[in-house]
Amino acid sequence: MAAVGVKVNLPTPLDATSEPPPLFDGTTRLYISYTCPFAQRVWITRNFKGLQDEIKLVPLNLGNRPAWYKEKVYPENKVPALEHNGKVIGESLDLIKYVDSNFGGPSLLPDDPAKREFSEELIAYTDTFNKTVFTSFKGDTVKEAGPAFDHLENALHKFDDGPFFLGQFSLVDIAFIPFVERFQIFLSEVFKYDITAGRPKLAKWIEEINKIDAYKQTKTDPRELVEFYKARFLARL
Repeated sequence: MAAVGVKVNLPTPLDATSEPPPLFDGTTRLYISYTCPFAQRVWITRNFKGLQDEIKLVPLNLGNRPAWYKEKVYPENKVPALEHNGKVIGESLDLIKYVDSNFGGPSLLPDDPAKREFSEELIAYTDTFNKTVFTSFKGDTVKEAGPAFDHLENALHKFDDGPFFLGQFSLVDIAFIPFVERFQIFLSEVFKYDITAGRPKLAKWIEEINKIDAYKQTKTDPRELVEFYKARFLARL
């Protein structure tokens, strides 16, 4: 499941000892962490649109991040952030739309007005989805997380012209998959809960997304993820 073979060829994350790149020199840079699901959204978008040469990946070590990042690049000191045309933009849901609208490559939103409306509705739901599942880790996990995954299952029934939320692969799938990826791993490993059981559309959606190279290159290491989530969410249980 890990993208270890791919990550060997990716840039080494910059840390507190690293010099900054030549900032605002006309190069478009995407600042990410390889383990951050929010950054992963924009990384997938970049890859799918074939912008690997146009948008340079700059990974950061969030545990030992360079001071120049907050001082000179992004005062919020978070990832993702995009350095483009002399300015820096943040927030992953805004960024995936920005990259889709302002760069070449295949469009990740359909022209169909009904699909566009549904895309806004689903993207607006992502924060609620994430909060519901994260909160469930400290409660009756299966009972509390179940409705969130049911919501995705039901949404996947809306359009029947493909296995994705809008039929074809879109920003909606990109908004959800980094978190679904992590939740599936963690819930299975720690709570023995299969999020795809009784949810055939969700199972098919995950299967189809895992065929997309632009996504496969960005997947997190499941062992590291489980240990990180255990320490973060279960340490006090």
